[in-house]
Amino acid sequence: MVKDECKTLLDALNKVSACYRHLVICVGGTSDSQNLREELKKTRQKAQVLASANKNKLTTILKDKTISKDDRAEFERLWVLFSTCMEILEIDMRRALDLGQEFPLNVPTKHLIQTGMIGRTSAVAARAISVQNMKYEEGNDIDTIDLNELEQDISEVGEMIFEMEMKVNVLQWTVEAKQEPGTELKSTVSAGASSLGMISVHGDGNKKLCDTNKVFAGAMFSAVLIFAIVLAVCIVKFA
Repeated sequence: MVKDECKTLLDALNKVSACYRHLVICVGGTSDSQNLREELKKTRQKAQVLASANKNKLTTILKDKTISKDDRAEFERLWVLFSTCMEILEIDMRRALDLGQEFPLNVPTKHLIQTGMIGRTSAVAARAISVQNMKYEEGNDIDTIDLNELEQDISEVGEMIFEMEMKVNVLQWTVEAKQEPGTELKSTVSAGASSLGMISVHGDGNKKLCDTNKVFAGAMFSAVLIFAIVLAVCIVKFA
């Protein structure tokens, strides 16, 4: 039951983090707006809440010495996934800070990046956060205020990552993957093997054809050579 709860929390964090990354790409682009900055803030806060919940639950479980070896291996795998997700989230938050500082909302449109992203982004954010929580403050300039809050949030995420490493000593390179390496590529490999088989069949046919051509070319060359010798003898004899 606890394992399922951890997986559910981690899955939710992954989805919200992916949503946040999508929104960050739009900062400074033609779809940038007050609403986008609000969505970024809401999504970031949701990710932090989920990250804190993941950290607390996984930390408590992994510090328990009574769990079985198999369960510990599974929770360590979830811990590695969680740590990776946190590192990616921190990178995206730093990218959002850099872009937000580089492209304030009051800049002329001609200075915006032509990212190819157009239209509203609320549909994307709604996949991770319920629409009723997205309440925009139309008259409030969040440009400078939110960047200051973002800097503080980045610091808190960094502290969370450091605290995770101090409380739970899980060496990522010692954690075994749940699936064998390349499992997801087996279908591709099978398809490739079938293609190679077909190439092999065609290759055998081509080889036989090539051998026949070589015999024919050798016979023609021999006939031409004999004809040239006979012709030369005749010329010498009747000269």
